[in-house]
Amino acid sequence: MSKSESIRMNGAQIILKMLELHGVKHVFGLPGETTIGWYKEWRKHSDIEFVLTRDERTASYAAEAYAKITGRPSVLEAPSPGVTHCTPGMTEAYLSSVPIIYFSSDIPINQDKKHGLTGIDQTKLYDSISKESFVLTNAKQIPFLMRRAFRVATSGRPAPVHIRVPINIYGEEAEINDLYAEPEYSAYPAHRPVADHSKIRASIDVLLKASKPVIVCGQGGLISKASDIILELAELLQIPVGTTTPGKGTIPENHPLALRVIGGRGGMEYSNQYVFEADTIFFVGSNTDSAATDHWQLYGDPNSKTFLHLDIAEAHVGNNFPLKVGMVGDARASLEYMVELIKAEYPNLKRPPVDLNPIKKTALDRVFNSNIPMPEGTISPVKLSQALDKILPPNAIVTSEPGVSAIYPSALLTIKEPGRRYITNYSMGALGYSVPAAIGASYASDGPVISFTGDGSFGFVIGDMETIKRSNKNVTIILTRNDTFGWIRGEAILLDDVDEPWSTDFGSVDYVKVAEAFGFKTARITTEDEIEAVLSEAIQNPGANFIEIMVPSQDKIVPFVPSWVRAAKAKNLPYFY
Repeated sequence: MSKSESIRMNGAQIILKMLELHGVKHVFGLPGETTIGWYKEWRKHSDIEFVLTRDERTASYAAEAYAKITGRPSVLEAPSPGVTHCTPGMTEAYLSSVPIIYFSSDIPINQDKKHGLTGIDQTKLYDSISKESFVLTNAKQIPFLMRRAFRVATSGRPAPVHIRVPINIYGEEAEINDLYAEPEYSAYPAHRPVADHSKIRASIDVLLKASKPVIVCGQGGLISKASDIILELAELLQIPVGTTTPGKGTIPENHPLALRVIGGRGGMEYSNQYVFEADTIFFVGSNTDSAATDHWQLYGDPNSKTFLHLDIAEAHVGNNFPLKVGMVGDARASLEYMVELIKAEYPNLKRPPVDLNPIKKTALDRVFNSNIPMPEGTISPVKLSQALDKILPPNAIVTSEPGVSAIYPSALLTIKEPGRRYITNYSMGALGYSVPAAIGASYASDGPVISFTGDGSFGFVIGDMETIKRSNKNVTIILTRNDTFGWIRGEAILLDDVDEPWSTDFGSVDYVKVAEAFGFKTARITTEDEIEAVLSEAIQNPGANFIEIMVPSQDKIVPFVPSWVRAAKAKNLPYFY
């Protein structure tokens, strides 16, 4: 229809049509009394696929991962009884700069003041973890507000937008004459502002004069789809590139200039030492948080270094380190201009070549061949990551979450093609992320999805094994089991000198039988020799797969966490680093 043509529609139909116009293919959520009116129209009028989950939290994490991989804002919905259950995924998305359009259905406006069942101030609830949170008060305003939602979510620093929908709005009819989308806001980043030109020139001068510079990429480089231009800049100036754990895969990790992961959650000794010794650090799309910087200790004395920072979010630029030059702008657009200037003004530039592959190989071989004795009944998670790295298809996506399930693949898996191939939730770090993220990833990509999870996290989301089975997607859950909340146990013993953590351990469960009950193809790895064959069989099986492997808790064999490694050395405990 043209922008001036008028048509009579109800609120549910308008919402569905506006989603279609914005190119939405999937919506994640589950039903409730306050969504029936929407679903009734959905069945009759739209082919958008609804992904039914068993928990609103699962839906929120699935939506977050889906948006990360597709580069498009995802759509999440929840009924009023479960409206609070979406806060984990919305919080992670807000902190990770991931756009979600979140519809929360509600009882009629002001009925909460009469103590109507499930009535709370949803707008106020989501205001602090959304870029904008507003309420639909009549059907006629839906097109305007949905255009605004997509525009706000995908512009500047991407982030979720919350839309509160009172139940009566779905059935309310209105004459609509503005039923159109703004297509440029159907993907992100919708706009690419270039940082101040003079500051880009100043940054070039600093980088050319540096004796040992390094580029450190957060996930902002991935969000901006800046991998190619970051690599071109690195090659042009022969500057190594390290990434935070969420930024893993910004450039191919087997490239000579790739430092791989740095920081406090998956950084290895060689990569952390390299950035510690660097004289100039160029942050690209990083909020310089505590995990990425080993609680801001990674670079040593900040007054002895030169820092540059480029980010779309002005609040991030210079937030934690004193800057020589700060630049606010889109990573890809700003670095394209930087590269253009360098090529034009330094046509004969030649820099000494840097090849980090030998030191990376030495470091990885040392870990892979360490053969640290494992506690009885456990298998080295190093061997698990090593085997998966060997057989992982290039189109696979790996999801993980805090704990032993994330630390080892963060450090040891090699992402050979740039992009969002490794998904974690290290912005907020709540448990129960990896399996829901795998669900979202499976709808965003056609390749196999590998979900690393621990038994502490897995307990949050077992019910959504049914979602995976029903979807007929190729998802393999790898349960690294140690019968404890291992991260908390490790933190308590290693850093707080607790002899025996209180309330971290739990009873054993036959998770293989649980998975079998959901219809998964299952396996239990009991020896190192079985790992590669079991993994290969699961990846090749196009359905739902579950693998259990017993691993030591983090206080028994310390993983790649610098503060823990320092404690392990002092306590004479075995560690990988």
